[in-house]
Amino acid sequence: MAASERRAFAHKINRTVAAEVRKQVSRERSGSPHSSRRSSSSLGVPLTEVMEPLDFEDVLLSRPPDVEPGPLRDLIEFPADDLELLKQPRECRTTESGVPEDGKLDAQVRAAVAMYSEDWVIVRRRYQHLSTAYSPVTTETQRERQKGLICQVFEQDTSGDERMGPEDTDDSQHCSGSPEDTPRSSGASGIFSLRNLASDSLLPALLERAAPEDVDRRNEALRRQHRAPALLTLYPAPDEDEAVERCSIPEPPREHFGQRILVKCLSLKFEIEIEPIFGTLALYDVREKKKISENFYFDLNSDSVKGLLRAHGTHPAISTLARSAIFSVTYPSPDIFLVVKLEKVLQQGDISECCEPYMVMKEADAVKNKEKLERLRLAAEQFCTRLGRYRMPFAWTAVHLANIVSSVGPQDRDSDSEGERRPTWAERRRRGPQDRGCSGDDACSFSSFRPATLTVTNFFKQEAERLSDEDLFKFLADMRRPSSLLRRLRPVTAQLKIDISPAPENLHFCLSPELLHVKPYPDPRGRPTKEVLEFPAREVYAPHTCYRNLLFVYPHSLNFSSRQGSVRNLAVRIQYMAGEDQSQALPVIFGKSSCSEFTREAFTPVVYHNKSPEFYEEFKLRLPACVTENHHLFFTFYHVSCQPRPGTALETPVGFTWIPLLQHGRLRTGPFCLPVSVDQPPPSYSVLTPDVALPGMRWVDGHKGVFSVELTAVSSVHPQDPHLDKFFTLVHVLEEGTFPFRLKETVLSEATVEQELRASLAALRLASPEPLVAFSHHVLDKLVHLVVRPPIIGGQIVNLGRGAFEAMAHVASLVHRSLEAVQDSRGHCPLLAAYVHYAFRLPGGDPSLPGGVPPATVQAATLARGSGRPTSLYLTRSKSISSSNPDLAVVPGSVDDEVSRILATKGVDRSHSWVNSAYAPGGSKAVLRRGLPYCGADPRQLLHEELALQWVVSGSAVREVALQHAWFFFQLMIKSMELHLLLNQRLDTPRKLRFPGRFLDDIAALVASVGLEVITRVHKDMELAERLNASLAFFLSDLLSIADRGYIFSLVRAHYKQVATRLLSAPNPTALLTLRMDFTRILCSHEHYVTLNLPCSPLSPPASPSPSVSSTTSQSSTFSSQAPDPKVTSMFELSGPFRQQHFLSGLLLTELALALDPEAEGASLLHKKAISAVHSLLCSHDIDSRYTDATVKAKVAELYLPLLSLARDTLPRLHGFAEGSGQRSRLASMLDSDTEGEGDIGGTINPSVAMAIAGGPLAPGSRTSISQGPSAAARSGCPLSAESSRTLLVCVLWVLKNAEPALLQRWAADLALPQLGRLLDLLYLCLAAFEYKGKRAFERINSLTFKKSLDMKARLEEAILGTIGARQEMVRRSRERSSSGNQENVRWRKSVTHWRQTSDRVDKTKDEMEHEALVDGNLATEASLVVLDMLEIIVQTVMLSEARESILSAVLKVVLYSLGSAQSALFLQHGLATQRALVSKFPELLFEEDTELCADLCLRLLRHCGSRISTIRIHASASLYLLMRQNFEIGHNFARVKMLVTMSLSSLVGTTPNFSEEHLRRSLKTILTYAEEDIGLRDSTFAEQVQDLMFNLHMILTDTVKMKEHQEDPEMLMDLMYRIARGYQGSPDLRLTWLQNMAGKHAELGNHAEAAQCMVHAAALVAEYLALLEDSRHLPVGCVSFQNVSSNVLEESAISDDILSPDEEGFCSGKNFTELGLVGLLEQAAAYFTMGGLYEAVNEVYKNLIPILEAHRDYKKLAAVHGKLQEAFTKIMHQSSGWERVFGTYFRVGFYGARFGDLDEQEFVYKEPSITKLAEISHRLEEFYTERFGDDVVEIIKDSNPVDKSKLDPQKAYIQITYVEPHFDTYELKDRVTYFDRNYGLRAFLFCTPFTPDGRAHGELAEQHKRKTLLSTEHAFPYIKTRIRVCHREEGPLEVAQVFLAEIPEDPKLFRHHNKLRLCFKDFCKKCEDALRKNKALIGPDQKEYHRELERHYSRLREALQPLLTQRLPQLLAPSSTSLSALRGQVQPTVLFRYVGPTD
Repeated sequence: MAASERRAFAHKINRTVAAEVRKQVSRERSGSPHSSRRSSSSLGVPLTEVMEPLDFEDVLLSRPPDVEPGPLRDLIEFPADDLELLKQPRECRTTESGVPEDGKLDAQVRAAVAMYSEDWVIVRRRYQHLSTAYSPVTTETQRERQKGLICQVFEQDTSGDERMGPEDTDDSQHCSGSPEDTPRSSGASGIFSLRNLASDSLLPALLERAAPEDVDRRNEALRRQHRAPALLTLYPAPDEDEAVERCSIPEPPREHFGQRILVKCLSLKFEIEIEPIFGTLALYDVREKKKISENFYFDLNSDSVKGLLRAHGTHPAISTLARSAIFSVTYPSPDIFLVVKLEKVLQQGDISECCEPYMVMKEADAVKNKEKLERLRLAAEQFCTRLGRYRMPFAWTAVHLANIVSSVGPQDRDSDSEGERRPTWAERRRRGPQDRGCSGDDACSFSSFRPATLTVTNFFKQEAERLSDEDLFKFLADMRRPSSLLRRLRPVTAQLKIDISPAPENLHFCLSPELLHVKPYPDPRGRPTKEVLEFPAREVYAPHTCYRNLLFVYPHSLNFSSRQGSVRNLAVRIQYMAGEDQSQALPVIFGKSSCSEFTREAFTPVVYHNKSPEFYEEFKLRLPACVTENHHLFFTFYHVSCQPRPGTALETPVGFTWIPLLQHGRLRTGPFCLPVSVDQPPPSYSVLTPDVALPGMRWVDGHKGVFSVELTAVSSVHPQDPHLDKFFTLVHVLEEGTFPFRLKETVLSEATVEQELRASLAALRLASPEPLVAFSHHVLDKLVHLVVRPPIIGGQIVNLGRGAFEAMAHVASLVHRSLEAVQDSRGHCPLLAAYVHYAFRLPGGDPSLPGGVPPATVQAATLARGSGRPTSLYLTRSKSISSSNPDLAVVPGSVDDEVSRILATKGVDRSHSWVNSAYAPGGSKAVLRRGLPYCGADPRQLLHEELALQWVVSGSAVREVALQHAWFFFQLMIKSMELHLLLNQRLDTPRKLRFPGRFLDDIAALVASVGLEVITRVHKDMELAERLNASLAFFLSDLLSIADRGYIFSLVRAHYKQVATRLLSAPNPTALLTLRMDFTRILCSHEHYVTLNLPCSPLSPPASPSPSVSSTTSQSSTFSSQAPDPKVTSMFELSGPFRQQHFLSGLLLTELALALDPEAEGASLLHKKAISAVHSLLCSHDIDSRYTDATVKAKVAELYLPLLSLARDTLPRLHGFAEGSGQRSRLASMLDSDTEGEGDIGGTINPSVAMAIAGGPLAPGSRTSISQGPSAAARSGCPLSAESSRTLLVCVLWVLKNAEPALLQRWAADLALPQLGRLLDLLYLCLAAFEYKGKRAFERINSLTFKKSLDMKARLEEAILGTIGARQEMVRRSRERSSSGNQENVRWRKSVTHWRQTSDRVDKTKDEMEHEALVDGNLATEASLVVLDMLEIIVQTVMLSEARESILSAVLKVVLYSLGSAQSALFLQHGLATQRALVSKFPELLFEEDTELCADLCLRLLRHCGSRISTIRIHASASLYLLMRQNFEIGHNFARVKMLVTMSLSSLVGTTPNFSEEHLRRSLKTILTYAEEDIGLRDSTFAEQVQDLMFNLHMILTDTVKMKEHQEDPEMLMDLMYRIARGYQGSPDLRLTWLQNMAGKHAELGNHAEAAQCMVHAAALVAEYLALLEDSRHLPVGCVSFQNVSSNVLEESAISDDILSPDEEGFCSGKNFTELGLVGLLEQAAAYFTMGGLYEAVNEVYKNLIPILEAHRDYKKLAAVHGKLQEAFTKIMHQSSGWERVFGTYFRVGFYGARFGDLDEQEFVYKEPSITKLAEISHRLEEFYTERFGDDVVEIIKDSNPVDKSKLDPQKAYIQITYVEPHFDTYELKDRVTYFDRNYGLRAFLFCTPFTPDGRAHGELAEQHKRKTLLSTEHAFPYIKTRIRVCHREEGPLEVAQVFLAEIPEDPKLFRHHNKLRLCFKDFCKKCEDALRKNKALIGPDQKEYHRELERHYSRLREALQPLLTQRLPQLLAPSSTSLSALRGQVQPTVLFRYVGPTD
């Protein structure tokens, strides 16, 4: 149904009061319904201004919660338990805490221990999870809620697309014969078969006559059953891209891990086993040239081999027996190697000598080398016994990890990654940004690869001179080259088996790097796996969350080359000394493998006979919690004697050196080059460094640095950054008050410490990012402490607020910059967010603890905050605004005046105002500002107050930094305020008294200032403006939970006014409007959004500020008078009272209204944002457990009532879901030709329509005025996209579904008629928008791509206008990328559309498509039922209305549309019940008014009577029966319904391909049964008339069986439809129906010329009828008027007056038998001609149309017609040569063979599309008939010669196809001048048959001849079908003889003529013989062959003529003088008669 159908409701409302029409017309003429939206005085305050909100707290005071009954009570105020304080235990991975417990800790360690052991402090808003910000409605959550949906049954899903009926199983049984001439099968058999059918069950109460009210009540009760509780659960989830309010609770801070790899060492086997071998594993990154893990030591020796070391071994700790390790890699790279180093016990000889046996001896030669082996074992045993504590380097190898990862194919990797090893989301989140480290390399992810077991067979022997890491990196780089030098070396053969796999999530028996047991650790006796500490290749920015204090010592080299004496086998012993005595060596060195867990000393491996050895050793130490000045590392250098000599010690100390670990309180780390003393150091050496030349000591190499060593600390206690160290030191000194204090070289006293502290605060910004991030929690805690507890120095409080605030800003900025890669979508740094949420607490915890109060010797004067605040904060506000911003020079003054005014007025408005002097600082009640613990001389400040103050007064540089991270400070303030309220039990305090006035003043100034920044930066830095905007909105939203809500609303209003002021001058207002929309959406995402809108307080017009209770109760009273109720009206409009009371809802809907304003800029973007915001909120209400009760839901719905008016006014610009042919074929199949002549696409009552309402020049029953629809202005403004329109409509349906029905009824009663018409239009559009698409649609499109393409326009606009920041765009794209991995919204994403978002993946599974269809079906059903409920409300409302008929007529149209669209059985059950109730209450609607409604109803009912679903059939049969009964009771016959039902059946049969006549017959039987059982009408003729009608319908159905057989044969199908149409020659309505059916079928097949001819015939039929009714000069006089269009049209004039009775009811009563109908038919004909390129015919059609339009003065349409004519003529001119226009191609087709039935020996001319080749039609027909008759049955005759049937196989079917051309006589060519003339009106066709004298078809050019054959057809092409029978054929003499001499005529009068013709042929034969003889004598030898061919043909002719010429005739009659020419004249009619018979 085209758009004007839905607009036509307005047309039907034509009984309005004239004044109302005039008013409406004038309103429309002045502009669209929106034109007054911005400045309408009816709304009081314009929408562009924000209303002053009610004082929320005062309203609540005046209306305590107990006033409301029942469930509504919870809507009035926030719950008492809204805020709660939680202590969440800090997650500890290990079973032990690892935190030192001894009490002697310095301040720094104490602070660290406290931090790592205290619980998280979380302030939880208990209901926050119900907010859209935290519980978003996503596709996944929607799918979860969609579980358990009822599967709705739809006709289109059950019917299938199969064209063949069940009886069409054996194709070979059916011949493709032409239809028989009998128009119907016998009536007797029809009656018999119908009688024997079973009927469907009857509706029990149908025949009872109940009161309409009872019927309505019963229907409503039934409609309420089995309804979907939440409508929006069925609609695609809101668009994620628009969800600016989306938040998530940050992940708690956790220890950082990279991608984790598990390495298991399984076995190590050499060719010979003679001694223990020890292994080390570590990871190295070649690219970064860095060792990236600590060492992992393993021992795979057998117990017997280990036994060799029993003399040196202690009992090994279980932790040292580990054979598997977990390595962590933060920055995976293809350059990482796993390096394995092997060591053995020190022995005599260099490394090469010691390796030799391993390289030479083989296991296979063990017997041969038995003696050698024995010697080697003996030597090894001796070395182990003597030198067992020393090691020597042995061999090494490396595994390239990238090879292991990449050796797995991508599929394998994918499949594996889905297995149990895939890290969880939380784990991936925990690993943070560093996972992205190798974005460039695909093969470098270590988190998901297939586990591999490696056997490493080649080891390289260590080289004494190349042991350093630098050498190792060179080796590793060389290993990657194809020609590696290492490969040329002889290897040490061994077999090391290791397993490498991704580490599982929770591995059992795991030890942390500190050897703590990681949970789960089921049994302490199990062999552990060690977590190996990572040394990341690059910086890792993650805060410390657990106690870690490790020191790694790396000796690099020793140079004793100048040392005299025997110093060759050098070993270095390391000890951690707590003092200078050897007994003070602490057991803090971690053991390696198979030894004790901690040792007091450790040695480096020995390089044999090397005075300058290099080392690769790593010593790992556990630093004591408290490192003191005496703690140092002590190194002793030994010469080890490898060969036992008498008197020679095993080890000789040859040098000493040390490193003090603390210097100026800082841990010393880094590289050192130490001098080595020859002598033992003197006492007290440890406080000095070895660089100090102590007296009397000897040094190696003259006190030069000879020992190179490096210390690295991995500590969460020592920051290792000078700026941080200094800051912490100063803070701890102040805390402990230990003065004087030495800081590096200076001594600090109380006088100088403040200056140092301020300098230290300022220097924090210079700290290195990595330690700053790592210690960010410590730093921020200390800064908060400085603000809240200002230090007391010398009895004075030092106010460090400003310095601390600046430092906080810079720290936040540095942390944020370091973690830029992992910001969330809102630009928040997750680390800072987690700090605020979990770690931040007010210092001192519970303020009531006595320990927190400092000594009272403080001077109270220092408490004053005035030091930082200007004397008049608001008069000098410009001071607080960035002076560096030139744009701010003008604006601040005005804005600040505004702020000041708001503050002042709030002060006046509030009876409890904090501005009153009593509450001012120092006032009599000032104590209320602070809890008791804060009064007196306590220096404690409140952090939120200090932050607000410092921010407001900050300088431009700091302000800029703070603005960049405003969200952080806002969140910090909010948590501080929440903790303040919770810890001081102030939540019971009235909100107005919770916070002091000056703090609220600071907040107001801050909000104004940040708001101003948003506005001014929007065009310079959109990204920052977006972030600031969101931060400000979240801040105000959070404040609503804790502060005075009325005050916060006033701040919101002030911000809006700021924006509104700027909008007037903004160059690009769209950007600002977008930000304001986001701001509103965030505010509305508050979990108590409903309560904040005061839903239960009655709306009061401005006159009565406090409405009485009686006025509220009157709201529910039923509609009694027509006077509009202002209260109800204001509830449904964005009125002043509505926006004032429902403040947030008013803001949201105002934004929507302004976005929908036609004059709005950037509309498509704003439409989407505004509609999405409303949709998101409604979704959250649907899933909110607080609003499940119906009364509560109704109250919530009241907040959105203006949405109905908004959508109604926006109607003209909504997407036209019901328009055009895009709605698949629904309109064609259901509504027959409802679309003709419609071009109206508007939706508002425009002036021309309003004139039609008032009674225009056309008959009131016409469907639409001839003037088409609204002007362009009525539809001005940016149209809404399909997705936005659909979402807006679903929101409207939500309101209609949940609102109080009585309220809706009162509103509908108050609507003016045009508004009601628009409302009905809206309902109509809802039906169209949510129509079910069918399972096949989901399968066919799989996933519709609608939404994305629709969104592109809005996206493009955003990009062009610059309304979206680059960051947001990047985030959005990355979001899309990440989502595309697991899904794809393509939705109709469609727009898909979830329809969206369902998912963007194209290849959906069958289950997913089934689910989509299930949800779509439920949505369509629920949407339609909501519309039905509203229609019932409207019907009840208008019962007493004056314009009842016109409204009800419009209501019925919506009902009819709902019945005609694709609906579920459940809906149709209720829809048909409503339809029955409507018809029974208002029969005059159908039977006295518009026939068209009745016709539409009959069509729909009949269609449903043929449904395959019994429920639908039962209800449709009942409706159809009642319709007949109703019609009969009015006039004792139901001729109208009879006629319309018959026409409807014809229409359905002709246009519905899969129509089921079998089911329709059942329904006919059901109706018969009703008639028989209806006792009330027993005595009338009703039952008999019903029976006649049913049998008549039954007979019509028999035609459909045949049509179904030929569904695939378009020519045969059209022949059948042609015959049926001809059978209705005496019934114009039905003939017209079938002509339209044929037109529809032709159009479907692309035969536009034939479709046009059908419409011309239909128009001629209507013209005949209209000519009989009246003689109007402007109307065509009948068929004759159309002769120029087509000569065939005269066949429509065969209707005589006795057949056509215009007065009989129901006859020619269809909508087409009117002038308007004629106009529509002619317009359709012209349209089809245009599509077919027959532009000349368009002109002829319009010649008949123009006089009608001129008579009606319809100049608009005349302009359109002439425009189309101009186009047509222009095209004719441009295509004058004719070659640009291609018309049909024609073929003669002959059928031969009994299989063709009646087609046997018939010839047709087929019209095929232009440029169709002979091969194409030949292939098509051959393929089609082969499919019908079977293989090897059909043969194509390849030539054009006459077919001798006697020579054909009777079992086969033959087709002869010949190309023919139009033929014209010479006289005709004079008139047929143009190419068009020669291709239009064609009856004669010519084809040529080639032949040569020798009988062949083709020969040499000189021999070639051709025979011409002329064919004539019964009708001229183009005709209403594409094949026309040949009626005449002009050929040679033999054919004439065969036609006229074959049979002796029955009529004796013809004997003489017959005989004379015979004699003529005898004479002809004689003359031919003579001619041949003469020719033979005259020709030369070159023509002899030609002559012989002539003789052959002559003899063949004579043989054929012989039987005809020798027939015996009866006695001839008297001779006649008739000449041969006369004979021919009489023969001709005979010929014609023979061919024109009605066999077609």
